Amino acid sequence: MSDIEKVALITGSFRGIGKAVAKGLHSVGYTVIINGVSQSRLSDSFLKKFSEGVQRVHYVQADVSKTDDREKLLQKINELGRIDILVNNAGVAPKERKDLLEATEISFDRVLSINLKGPYFLTQSVANLMIRFQKKDLLDYSPKVVNIGSISAYATSVSRGDYCLSKAGVDMMTKLYADRLAEFNIPVLEVRPGIIKTDMTTAVQEKYDILFSEGLTPISRWGTPQDVAKCVKAIALEYFPYTTGQVFNIDGGFHLKRL
Repeated sequence: MSDIEKVALITGSFRGIGKAVAKGLHSVGYTVIINGVSQSRLSDSFLKKFSEGVQRVHYVQADVSKTDDREKLLQKINELGRIDILVNNAGVAPKERKDLLEATEISFDRVLSINLKGPYFLTQSVANLMIRFQKKDLLDYSPKVVNIGSISAYATSVSRGDYCLSKAGVDMMTKLYADRLAEFNIPVLEVRPGIIKTDMTTAVQEKYDILFSEGLTPISRWGTPQDVAKCVKAIALEYFPYTTGQVFNIDGGFHLKRL
């Protein structure tokens, strides 16, 4: 491939926010590495969403919580010869919402392993590749890392404490890597979605429809995966060249403290 074909790895990008991010980056010329767990290959209907340039779409079936699977992602990056942006999007909610006083270690280990441990160590490995690629004098190479967080980093939800803790960890992970990688001019940023209409929120749609109508957020509507993807695309296009460790709230104003 050409040195100027930028490469993006978006974890958990088979659907929802990750898929929208992948489509957004592909639309501005990125070769995208799609990642998922449940599918062994991308369907023709999925690939049609990328219309022209389907040759710039690669797929790696991998569970980011597993060391060997993360290695598969690194192998694909090495095959393509560069990595310009890592988007840590893969994440799960608990399989069953349970009160803090009844929550299980099994759920805790699963959620924290996928939502925090996986991206933490994937970022470590990819950052080292980025530093190595910087020494190769690639054309137009300015690597960056974007973590997809959640308002659950600070908004309590006592029926899914493990998820809240995992996203609070992503918040600190962003700060830590932003600090460490600034030496190498690799910005690390967090995009923090609010209540986004995805498969993950289907079960609580009626609840939030009511809350939106009652003024839960200043912008009174559901967020969409495309809302999040536009923010990631802006970062990829380097509209924020003098920042790192920043949180971009894509939440309809939920984070505002209102009287």
